[in-house]
Amino acid sequence: MTKIDWMAEVEKRKDALIQDTQGLLHIKSILDEEHASSEAPLGKGVKEALDYMLHLGEKDGFIAKNVGNVSGHLEFGEGKDLLGVLCHVDVVPEGDGWTSDPFGAEIRNGKIYARGALDDKGPTMAAYYAMKIVKELGLPLAKRVRMIIGTDEESGWRCVEHYFNHEEMPTLGFAPDADFPIINAEKGIANFDIVQNVLVPEASNNNIGVVSFVSGKRYNMVPDFAKAVLNTKNQNEISQQFTNFMNNHELEHNFTSEKDQLILEVKGISAHGSLPEHGKNAGLFLAEFLSTLNVDSKAEHYFQFVSRYFFKDSRGVKIGVAYSDDISGDLTVNPGKFSYSAESGGSIGITCRYSVTNKIEKTKAKLDLLLEKEGFVMENFSDSKPHHVDEKEFLIQTMKKVYEEQTGEKAELIAIGGGTYARSLKLGVAFGPLFPGRPDIAHQKDEYMYIEDLVKATAIYAQTIYELAQNK
Repeated sequence: MTKIDWMAEVEKRKDALIQDTQGLLHIKSILDEEHASSEAPLGKGVKEALDYMLHLGEKDGFIAKNVGNVSGHLEFGEGKDLLGVLCHVDVVPEGDGWTSDPFGAEIRNGKIYARGALDDKGPTMAAYYAMKIVKELGLPLAKRVRMIIGTDEESGWRCVEHYFNHEEMPTLGFAPDADFPIINAEKGIANFDIVQNVLVPEASNNNIGVVSFVSGKRYNMVPDFAKAVLNTKNQNEISQQFTNFMNNHELEHNFTSEKDQLILEVKGISAHGSLPEHGKNAGLFLAEFLSTLNVDSKAEHYFQFVSRYFFKDSRGVKIGVAYSDDISGDLTVNPGKFSYSAESGGSIGITCRYSVTNKIEKTKAKLDLLLEKEGFVMENFSDSKPHHVDEKEFLIQTMKKVYEEQTGEKAELIAIGGGTYARSLKLGVAFGPLFPGRPDIAHQKDEYMYIEDLVKATAIYAQTIYELAQNK
């Protein structure tokens, strides 16, 4: 058989690859349940992105199927077994501080800038073009190849849940939604809210009343903005303390006065919730400042709790749930959503990424005891179990071979705290697109992907799809 130059095949299609990637990136595919309809249950934007991929696939001769307007697939080839390539076209909110339009897909210095460039629209298009190359070369395959497209990966995974309730489970597969070389271990993901017990004393006998405090929108993001509204006559004194505190921590901040109210705002640095130490949590810093003030008793109870158990601790040490193993490293804790009002009290939305060998039931029991003692309760607990694929599997051995041939570098196995669609499969791993040494700017402002990486990833995916699918 003639040896295929996969990189040359991608180069032939490079202009179209970039153009189609930009087209997908232009779509503001953020979850929007407020404007949901039966045609677009998760909002118009995510449905538009799903349609974009399905129409593209139909045009290129793939079998396209819309599954409940929340997911879909593109398929080619023949065989009993199914190779799945699991992608998603939804993105997290764009956030503030971009140098160009977050949905402009502008190309500067060899990089394409847009929300979703790296997570996960750029990689989705790389995987799509990889399938297209294998199909157009007419290579003999022993398996069907199917790209499964989700639209709710960044929130509740309702898309894959619906999909696998109605469609076939692939025999094996990969998700192009993390790092190269190969991710064979993903931590467990527990999301929950810690809610202040309403039995806390209502007395407001101190001179500062906290009207409201908000920060963050998603469990899986480090919040980059926080705002508090205070009732106080000591506005000058507090604003000076606030300025000193935020300057000490090198954080952008602002305050404004309206009659007896003082409004405090803080800008942090966003990051993925699985890597809380990569960001600066605006909610935590503002809560820490408020914990130093002479506030009313309900607010004091809430902010002292946040300060005592979460400030400057992303490993669960202070709440007594720290854990680590050799397969996947440390348990991490990210408070991604904060809310407090004088009427209803406070809550903290947490994502806990726990190690592969950790038993989450024990961790939860420890936390429940602590919360009961502190006057808080846990609500809305959800759990996605850890995922681990043995190195000896044919899937991983094939990927190692391809990666090493294409890059000339050793294919190390790695573990992550993020969750990819790979965990939906019994035999699935996350595979790229972020090459070693590249900064992980997913979920951050000015998210980008190097065009050379987009091209290189496409070549790796094309060879991988071929070698996995030609083998019975």
